[in-house]
Amino acid sequence: MSEREDPHGVFGALISGYDRFTRRLTRRPGSVRDAQDVMQDAWLRLARVQDVEDMSSPAAYVGQVVKNLAIDRLRAQRVWERHFATAEFHDQPADLPSAERIVDFRQRVARLGEIIAELPPRQRQVFLLHKFDGLSHSEIAARLGISRSAVEKLIMKALAQCRDGLGDLLDDL
Repeated sequence: MSEREDPHGVFGALISGYDRFTRRLTRRPGSVRDAQDVMQDAWLRLARVQDVEDMSSPAAYVGQVVKNLAIDRLRAQRVWERHFATAEFHDQPADLPSAERIVDFRQRVARLGEIIAELPPRQRQVFLLHKFDGLSHSEIAARLGISRSAVEKLIMKALAQCRDGLGDLLDDL
């Protein structure tokens, strides 16, 4: 049943009481955004209601749905705060790398990109499919129509070239 077919039923009650419900939800510990989220959840919940014709007071039903959803939201917020919003998360400094380390890693990544670009085309293709697309050796073999052994050899050669090309940059890790 759509809201057009039900102007005085649950959707009518929700629409006519929207501002009142939103103000009431905003007064409690919450925000306008939380109130609007509850109202959207109410809309979705009411869209699944069956047998609205037998309902004696759609407005009371809508009010109870909104109230229950608001209580559920408050409970969920309390659980989140109890488990995740503790002082230990806020008081700890973030382990941010220094500017030097950031520059160093960017240089390593740039160099690795150059090395990969210099690989022979088939070797580069197999390496990227494995390392960046996450395909297994068998999946790559099937996709490219080559043997699994050939895939393994191409990946090993690509890894060796990456290691050799990065050279002393790897020693600093």
